[in-house]
Amino acid sequence: MSVSTEARELGLSILGLGTRYPPYTLDSRAVEELSKRYHPETPAMQKVLAINRFTGIDKRSSIGRPDHWLVNQPEPPTIAQLHDVFMSDGVPLAISASKEALAEAHINDVSQITHMVSATCTDSANPGYDHYVAKALGLSPFVEKTLLHGVGCSGGLAALRTAANLCLGHSMRGLPARILVVALEISTTLVRSELESIHSNQETRIGVCLFSDCASAVVVSNDIPFSPTEPLPPPVYSLLDWRHQTVPDTEQDLGFDTHPQGWKVVLSPRVPNLTASVLEPTYNSLMSGKKLPEGYGSPKDFDWAMHPGGATILTGAEKVLGIQPEHMRASYDTYVNHGNSSSATIFSVLNRLRGKEMDGVAPGGRGARELVVGCAFGPGITVEMCLLRRNLSRTEGGRKGMETPPETEESSEDGEGGREVSEEEKKGSEVSEEEKKGSEEEAFIAKALESVELD
Repeated sequence: MSVSTEARELGLSILGLGTRYPPYTLDSRAVEELSKRYHPETPAMQKVLAINRFTGIDKRSSIGRPDHWLVNQPEPPTIAQLHDVFMSDGVPLAISASKEALAEAHINDVSQITHMVSATCTDSANPGYDHYVAKALGLSPFVEKTLLHGVGCSGGLAALRTAANLCLGHSMRGLPARILVVALEISTTLVRSELESIHSNQETRIGVCLFSDCASAVVVSNDIPFSPTEPLPPPVYSLLDWRHQTVPDTEQDLGFDTHPQGWKVVLSPRVPNLTASVLEPTYNSLMSGKKLPEGYGSPKDFDWAMHPGGATILTGAEKVLGIQPEHMRASYDTYVNHGNSSSATIFSVLNRLRGKEMDGVAPGGRGARELVVGCAFGPGITVEMCLLRRNLSRTEGGRKGMETPPETEESSEDGEGGREVSEEEKKGSEVSEEEKKGSEEEAFIAKALESVELD
């Protein structure tokens, strides 16, 4: 039974997805190593390191290891140095993720891209990183670009919502719209700054235990072809509806404050309860008035692509919505194997959800569901939620987006963000073949993390 005509008439499709993680991974020992190298043991540091061992994350994807030059200077890196590495190591990831999404969308002629909507919370420069991604992809100078900032972990879905509204605007004008949506976050470079705050202020700051690096992209389209001879490819997902809400008086609970040494994660102990409290009302609003297919009556009847902000975010959603870890199987898989990559994570989760092995661990052996609810939380606190229809015939063979991006011409000259890198540094940053294979073959960990508490 199909979804209602009302929802289907939006004519919004995700035609392709791309995910790129950097080639290095960090386990819990990475934070401990840098902590012992630069700071004495204190009660606050001991508490953070204890939390670090029990986040439920096996490894976090990163542009470097604990011996990377950026995090081994006498002082934490400046915001200018962080920007340099964001550009040298992050932008190639975004370019590769975009190329993957464009290829799956069957867009061989990039002049068909009409808009570009991007998001990041780990860089701030003018022009933004999206300018350089567009330039590398050869997009037209007439492409309408929008760069979202200040949206944190909800940035991926905020960018998707923005792209959807742009698509609808073009539809009203009778024009085709093909929108490249990109999210890029380089978070692991903030480790020294976070450790410095833990030591100096004796604060329990758990962001250093959770965040990772990633770039992801999707291509969003309306239903108007460029010509009758160029029909649209079948969608990967159809976007049916969305909701955005801000929880009043929560600005101090979740954020990313500016600082000379980058950005400081704001994450209060109230966040799991605050996010849980807004889930059910937002879900009810999203479903209100919809003629859903038979078999869809409650949250447990959908698959869920939840942004894995932390273990307590996921377990809180289970309790409030009455769902199981397997409903959010792609969220758990992404969290365990990569960590929280802020705005870039949600597209990675949606990409992972369509893997064959993910379908094999659907709750109760019922198989994958056609309707999917996507959800992410950001500073404010804001919640982004959307309803998607998955094209079950477009199941992928477990794509994980683990490929290392190709070297750019600039990076191949000096190796690390415009600096000369010593042979010792290069040797310390090599990845063994065993680690690469292990990253590729990580199986989904179905066990829920109910016992993990971060507050």
